[in-house]
Amino acid sequence: MHYLMQLSPAVLALLATLFTYAMTALGASLVFMFKNLSKNVLVLMYGFAAGVMVAASFWSLLDPAIAQAQQNGHIAWLVVAVGFSLGGFFLYLADRTIPHLHFASAHKEGRPSHFKRSALLVFSITLHNIPEGLAVGVAFGALGQNMSPSALMAAFIVAIGIGIQNFPEGAAVSIPLRHEGLSRRRAFMYGQLSGIVEPVAGVLGALLVTKMTALLPYALSFAAGAMIYVVVEELIPQAKQTTSSNEHLAILGVMTGFVVMMVLDVALG
Repeated sequence: MHYLMQLSPAVLALLATLFTYAMTALGASLVFMFKNLSKNVLVLMYGFAAGVMVAASFWSLLDPAIAQAQQNGHIAWLVVAVGFSLGGFFLYLADRTIPHLHFASAHKEGRPSHFKRSALLVFSITLHNIPEGLAVGVAFGALGQNMSPSALMAAFIVAIGIGIQNFPEGAAVSIPLRHEGLSRRRAFMYGQLSGIVEPVAGVLGALLVTKMTALLPYALSFAAGAMIYVVVEELIPQAKQTTSSNEHLAILGVMTGFVVMMVLDVALG
């Protein structure tokens, strides 16, 4: 712990997001063992990821943002509302601009393109990972103002939570691609590639808030808004479209993911 506290927030953010990327790659490696995943398992995965992201948005991002804004003497609700709204708007623009395709839909979104279906599916998951990497980076960037063992542990909890939900997310990319006819190796490469954006977003987020400390509460709430956008626009609809026989599995996944992340953050952070 003492050695880690001597590292800069940006380096810590890089190490943490490399871990979350590795969890994505580990999940994608399941394609070497399975060709198909049952719809019920996919629904649980989407729901679990949604639950983790909702819990992380409040416990790890919005709550600290409110506290930081109050400490800075600002109107906390206004700061958080602005940051949260900008995060959602950023993902909305990315959603309208970057060509992508969702697994449960044949309708292409974003700007018209001639990319293959497999590439468009990876772009879709990559969009999700931008706010996840940003959330981890901002959490570590906050250490520039408070480098203490408890604050460091709280930042690591964010990375652990994101990493946990990245594992099923990686499998949810690679295995459907294998089912669509890609080789196991190519499906794995696409699956792990979807998580490579997290270290980039993480380091940029950490550098931003360490260089411009006044932006910290805005950045925290921005990441929360972006993550909630992904949950509402993508994960929950994806879970509902994947199955019509047992939608309660999606609810179970959401509840489980929320509880896991809440316990990690409140009990350990």
